[in-house]
Amino acid sequence: MKEVPIWKKSNLTIEEAAAYSGIGIGKIREITNDERCRFVLWVGSKRLIKRRLFDEYIEGCYSI
Repeated sequence: MKEVPIWKKSNLTIEEAAAYSGIGIGKIREITNDERCRFVLWVGSKRLIKRRLFDEYIEGCYSI
């Protein structure tokens, strides 16, 4: 089975999002705890990060 590159995935795990963005796992968890977070997708108790919306969020931030 082939491994899909991170930049081609539509949803990322917390660990993949941290590797992709350079932001720490703890900080991503903190940001995604907010109910108004647009780029988190809950699958049961598992968090997935919507990559495109996450990219837009990072581009719009001055600091995190």
